[in-house]
Amino acid sequence: MDVSHILEHLNDQQREAVTSEKQHLMVLAGAGSGKTRVLVHKIAWEVEALRKNPASIMAVTFTNKAALEMRSRIEELLEAPMMDGWVGTFHGLAHRMLKRFHKEASLNSGFTILDSDDQLRIIKRISKELGFDESVWPSRQTQWQINAWKDEGFRSNLVDDKGDYFKESINKVYKEYEKTCIRDNLVDFGELLLRSFEIVRDNESVRTFFHSRFKSILVDEFQDTNTIQYNWLLEIASDQASLTAVGDDDQSIYGWRGAKVENVDSFTKTFEDTEIIRLEQNYRSTNIILGAANALIENNTDRLGKNLWTEKLEGEQIILYQAYNEQDEARFVADILKDWMNKGEMYEDAAVLYRSNAQSRALEEALLRSSIPYRIYGGQRFYERMEIKNAIAYLKIIFNNSDNPAFERSISNPTRGVGEKTLAKIRTAANQYNISYIKASAKLIDDGSISGRGGTGLKSYLEFISRCKEFIEENPLSDLMEEIIKTSGLVAYHAKEPGEKGKTRVENLEELVSATTNFEQSIREDKTNKEIAEQYLDMISLILEIDKLQSMMMLPN
Repeated sequence: MDVSHILEHLNDQQREAVTSEKQHLMVLAGAGSGKTRVLVHKIAWEVEALRKNPASIMAVTFTNKAALEMRSRIEELLEAPMMDGWVGTFHGLAHRMLKRFHKEASLNSGFTILDSDDQLRIIKRISKELGFDESVWPSRQTQWQINAWKDEGFRSNLVDDKGDYFKESINKVYKEYEKTCIRDNLVDFGELLLRSFEIVRDNESVRTFFHSRFKSILVDEFQDTNTIQYNWLLEIASDQASLTAVGDDDQSIYGWRGAKVENVDSFTKTFEDTEIIRLEQNYRSTNIILGAANALIENNTDRLGKNLWTEKLEGEQIILYQAYNEQDEARFVADILKDWMNKGEMYEDAAVLYRSNAQSRALEEALLRSSIPYRIYGGQRFYERMEIKNAIAYLKIIFNNSDNPAFERSISNPTRGVGEKTLAKIRTAANQYNISYIKASAKLIDDGSISGRGGTGLKSYLEFISRCKEFIEENPLSDLMEEIIKTSGLVAYHAKEPGEKGKTRVENLEELVSATTNFEQSIREDKTNKEIAEQYLDMISLILEIDKLQSMMMLPN
């Protein structure tokens, strides 16, 4: 078979990385040097030139967009679909592992992925029940610490909190939070990786499955891996598997969320036979830009080192302006844009990048004063909109009656006479009998503990959820979604909101029905309606959380 097309349009260093047969390979890929191209072509080379089964290859990256692009480019090179190939994000692949080995992970097959908002809501409730004052012990800080412990691989019983009042206090919340997630069959984002790591580490049959399956593992953006991700990779990779890491120790910016740039160095020390290949030719920037970047980066300590270069022209000089304050900075930006227009350029071809949303206010004011039209990118995503989260909450509780956050959101939207006092009764009964909120609701209705308007609304809600569970047995997901938004009262509820807001929310709910229809069409015909719905919920949870991590420090596209 002619495989020469795989090596076409690669430079010498890229070709060396693609064809390397070293078991352990570290590709130090500078910015704009074609690292994704190397990963894609290396996978194609292993399949066609080395005759590896695509199902024996795992490729891991950090964002959904990167994973989709990687899979698409691999399939284009191979001219065949990667049917059984494991190409995805860390969290997406970990979720796939837990779905396959849910029994070994002590999970029900229909476990719910807990998004960060619902996770925070649970932590707030537990903190309140434990008597923690929110002003002294902010729940967001507790949430951050719990997730940080998970990223380090620590369960609550492994946290070294002795003699540290702060850790001791937060660990009390962590312990109760773990119990809640186990009881309600919930898995948060950090849990996906931690639990999948644990089942490979602790279960010989699961470990044997992965060790015998994956002969080649390739990892993108390796400098952004944290402790649990690094250890996850080491557990999955057998002694015979080849392991390729592509990254750049000069591009690590996610230390604040647990990324360990030292993993790049640890890799070369863990595997002493590691071959290091540097990709230094840049295809994106001019010589002026690269010269400035190299001059700055060479001051970094503990780096493996490289020097970026390009065949492009010198390019325009860099302008550095030291502003007096944010207003002066914004005025300078506006002046630059006016000069741009005076040269015959178009505003739509210019972009202003800033690091935090708070900076936009001064910039917007300066642009308005200068009569410069602008558009802000990076607004609220579809699945983060309130009306969409309300509708999805119904879908979640239908398929996982233990999802208490979904119960609380759906029972309250639209309002149906079930107020905070009724919800407090439900929570108390649920804790007393160690059952879910929805089961506690049914119990309280049956024994007459909740009556009046609240009881009527609660009973109607429970009957609706029960009908929906039966409805999905014979009807597709899109029909169920239409039933939810209309019969639950969500459309009428949001339509009452004044002005364009209500109209927009209703349009978004209608778009949600279209989204479920499109999703159905992308799934194999042998899946049941229930399986399709569960896959859809998993997809939403993964997209929301991965995109949220991606957008925390990245500028809008």
